[in-house]
Formats: sequence, C-alpha cells, structure tokens
Amino acid sequence: MSIVTVQLGQCGNQIGREVFNTICSDARGAHGLCSKKENESYHDTCKERFFFEEESEVPVARAVLVDMEPKVIGQTLSMAARSGCWKYDGHSHFCQKQGSGNNWANGYSVHGPRHKEAIMNLVQKEAEKCDRLSGFFTIMSMAGGTGSGLGAFVTQCLRDAFPTSFILNHVIWPYGTGEVIVQNYNSVLTLSHLYQSSDALLVHENDVIHKICAQLMNIKQISFRDVNQVIAHQLGSVFQPTYAGEGGLLYSRNPLGDLMETLVPHPEFKMLGLRNIPQMPENSLAYSTFTWPGLIKHLRQMLIANAKMEEGIDWQVRPPRLGSSIPSGCSTNKPLHFNTSIANLVILRGKDVHSVDLGSFWDPSLYTSWLNPQDAFHAWKTPRAFNKYEKSASLVSNSQFLLKPLDNVVGKAWNMFASKAYIHQYTKYGIEEEDFLDSFTALEQVISSYTIL
Repeated sequence: MSIVTVQLGQCGNQIGREVFNTICSDARGAHGLCSKKENESYHDTCKERFFFEEESEVPVARAVLVDMEPKVIGQTLSMAARSGCWKYDGHSHFCQKQGSGNNWANGYSVHGPRHKEAIMNLVQKEAEKCDRLSGFFTIMSMAGGTGSGLGAFVTQCLRDAFPTSFILNHVIWPYGTGEVIVQNYNSVLTLSHLYQSSDALLVHENDVIHKICAQLMNIKQISFRDVNQVIAHQLGSVFQPTYAGEGGLLYSRNPLGDLMETLVPHPEFKMLGLRNIPQMPENSLAYSTFTWPGLIKHLRQMLIANAKMEEGIDWQVRPPRLGSSIPSGCSTNKPLHFNTSIANLVILRGKDVHSVDLGSFWDPSLYTSWLNPQDAFHAWKTPRAFNKYEKSASLVSNSQFLLKPLDNVVGKAWNMFASKAYIHQYTKYGIEEEDFLDSFTALEQVISSYTIL
C-alpha cells in the first residue's frame, strides 16, 4: 500500500526532500547484506510505498508540496530533480507569493479556507495514483505560520475527505530558546487541533536532534540541513519495509495502519517518540562493531530513563517493582522519574535479526497496568541492512516522553495569554480568546492523561 506525503511550510518541504533522499538511496544501495531476492523484494515494496514511475523511469515521489512562499518549493523541486535518482511531480505543488508571517491564525483562518480547493485537488490526484492508499504522512513545524496553521487546517480537510484513511502528523518541536516570539501560541493551537483530526503525532524535538548532530555526528557548525538529515534517517528507519510479526514472510503491506494498530490503543494517547541507534558519521562506520545484546540493552534503558540518544543515559533509573506503585503525578520532576509506556515498537534491521532476544521489552513493569504486555509490545524485523549500518535498532514509543516539553510550552503560552501579549495578532484573523482557552483545556487533558499512567 502507498503513503502520500504532504509537505507543509519551509520546514516540512526541506525535511520531506531529505526523507525521500534517504529512502531512495537506501533502496538503491547495494549495502543490503542480504540475498538478491530479499533485496529485490525490499526495493519493490519501498517503491510502491513512496514512489510511482513515469515513462522516464525516474521514480516520482508520492507527495504534495505546500507553502505560502515560492522560494523553498522551487529549491526543493530542483534539488530533487538534480539528484538523478528520484524527483517530484512537477504539478503536485502549491505556493503563493506571500507567507503566513509566523502567525498560526493567518495560516489556519485565511490561507487555509482560501486555498482549500486547490490544495485538496492536488491531494486527491495524488491519492488516485495509488492502487491502494494506506494514508497520509504530513510533515510540518509547530513554530511558524504555514506549517502549523495551514498544516492543522489541511489535516482537518484530509480527515473530512478521507475518513477511513490513516493520518500520521510528523511534527517538529521548536527550539526551547525560541525561534519565533509567538512559537508557544502556535504550538498550543497546532497540537490541540491535530489531536482532534490526526490518528497519531510523531514528534521530533529540534533541541534533541541538534545534540545528536553535535555529540554523535561530530558536526562542528550545525546547519538545518544536518538536522534534517538526522530526522530523515530516523524516519526512514521506521518507514522502510520490514516483516511485521515473528517469522513473517511478507513485507508489511499497510505501514501506517500497522503503526497505529501497534502503538495507539486509545484515542486519548497519540504522542509518539522515535529513537534510533547507532548514529554516527559515515566515515566511522567501518571502524565500529555492534552486538545486538548491546544495542537492545541501550535502547531499553533509553526508553525507561527517557534518554533521547545513546550518550549520557541515566543507568540509575529502574522500572518500579510490580506491586509498588509510584504516584507518578508527584514524581514528574524527579531526575529518577521512570518513563511509563503505553505501547512500544522495536524495529531491527541487519545481520542475524531473527536470533535477537527482546525479552526485556516484554517486562510488564514497563507498561501501564491497563494493557497486557503482549498487546503493548511489538517487534518488526528485516535481515536487510539500512543506510550502510550493518545493524540498527529503532524504537517508536507511546510513553510519557513528551510530558516535560509539553508542560513547558503550555505554561509559557499561558503566561503570555494571561497578560494578553500578542493576542491582537490572532484576533484580527478570527481566532478568539475562547479558541485559545479551548486549546489550553484540550492540552491540559492530554498532560493529565499521560501523567497518571
């Protein structure tokens, strides 16, 4: 089944291009470390999922590009075409001459309704090219105006137009130090609206990815492109084909559906985090060896200690002994706070995957009491290596990982709202104070649900 990617705003378009680059170079690569038949099956599944072919035989990305300024879309289209291994459809993009001015209300209330028909026509055409549609993968930032405001509007339109298709929103969490003065307002409005219409939100935090670039990739002067490439590598490690279930013989057919079924057992809990190990500069790969027990041990500790990368993990954090309940509401700020999970998915790629012992992830003390570990944990595997890594492991987790950043953003936005700072910029586009209050209420409910796990 195929996924249609909707790239929204500057951030969404730049990351989207890196994602297709990563997927294409991985699928074409001869570094699969597996049989020729396995490699061909992987390549064909990947192509059906993300690309279609024209007469020119250059794969064309199943994507719609949307921005309110032409510059980034122009760059994105030409860089993809220059790569020679894939390209975008020259008619699947929509842009205007003037942006959204980092104002969520402008994107949501003005640009959205005004351009709804043109954007949804492009989406419809892209969906009709799929023999079978798995759903939509939107990529957007929360801080600005187009990605966040227009992104929230387009997600609602997708839900209305395709009520039975899955929608996964990939959301970039802004730098804590701030890129835009009203980014916390934009974030609160985006998250609360996406929570209503999306099936799940997959979140990457800019601060975390920046740290990975500095500490693991050893990049001295970090650019947005470096950050985007790390994000694209992590996304590729999840979306490239795998066998779902033990001893599977066929690649999973419905990637988004399988992801939701595995990770979102209840509509109140939709926040997904992603970790991937190992990550290192390409020139170090030849000198590094990894064992599965080592990777799994690190990945599990990253989960329970809520570490976002394999450096600096707090090894003191232990799961609570069953029968002794932690009043997690009280311990949110303690350094030894244990990260309770609702559901986890581990994805293993590379040599000897089928002999890996994942028993430590079945431990009932990792999960909330209302789910059986048999339902809460799943593993997908493929012997085909990913992106030149002989062995790699990814963890997609629905857990308390985002509580602190979410609490932070809502708190900062509330402080600004209480003093009525910048509210006039939103009311002039029709977003009233009641809309803000509704958004705060919705997110307080999400925080509360995750806190009491």
